[in-house]
Amino acid sequence: MTAEQVAQRLRVGVGFLLGVVVVVATAMPVFGQGPAEAGSAVAQGRQDVAGDWQGTLVFPGSGGQPGAKFRLVLRVSKAADGNWSALNYSIDQGPQPMHTSAVSFHSGTFRFSIPSLGGSYEGQVSADGNTISGAWSQGTKLPLVFVRATQETAWEIPAPAPVTQPMAADADPTFDVATIKPTAPDVSEKYFRVYGRRFMTQDTSLADLIEVAYGVHPKQIVDAPAWVSEAKFDVVGVPDGVGEPNAGQWTRMLQKLLAERFGLQFHHEKKELSVFVLSVAKGG
Repeated sequence: MTAEQVAQRLRVGVGFLLGVVVVVATAMPVFGQGPAEAGSAVAQGRQDVAGDWQGTLVFPGSGGQPGAKFRLVLRVSKAADGNWSALNYSIDQGPQPMHTSAVSFHSGTFRFSIPSLGGSYEGQVSADGNTISGAWSQGTKLPLVFVRATQETAWEIPAPAPVTQPMAADADPTFDVATIKPTAPDVSEKYFRVYGRRFMTQDTSLADLIEVAYGVHPKQIVDAPAWVSEAKFDVVGVPDGVGEPNAGQWTRMLQKLLAERFGLQFHHEKKELSVFVLSVAKGG
């Protein structure tokens, strides 16, 4: 299962106000910024947003559970023609950047959008040019503050997964090493990921795993005990054999794991279910 074939559900900082205190002594010369120089420095701070920024996006929780948190690194650059561009890394989700569009910076307002997520950001740059305070809009608005990263404070961007050769198409792999443990109570972000030869899930129920392993809809899982949908697990597995499995091999490996570790047994039968019907309205 390649990374793009695995479903991922994606479900603030403090601005700094810099005060300048000027002490004037009559008995000795004073060296420092005059009003024009200070104003120039502030203007420069508000004109330059190139560099690395970082902030944490916090989603609201539900059912008494805390919301998901995503650490973001925003790498902003300016081309020779004056156009801005940016790459957005969600470093807790993987190493691949999310490409942005409509990046702009005008009169202290910084904006960008991520078309693949249907979201956009708008924030105000502080006078010293070290903080952008604004909101991420994706159906709803969430506060998001970016702080300029320094060499000492910069978060590490994960390294890309090593390139491996595909596993032989006729191979029938199993998980050579696999761990299944209950999800921690304070975790609420659900995901399925493939990172090279590493398969990972978080906050997934046995029903979730069955849906992915067998390609079924939740309503097709019937007569299962309640814990099948309620208990949540984190799964990490590495295949035996050589190479990176394809999508079919990943799902077969997961099927074997469910039978071995959960004792999963089932049978197929036909049953009528409600569905949505899409039809053409009057007038086309």
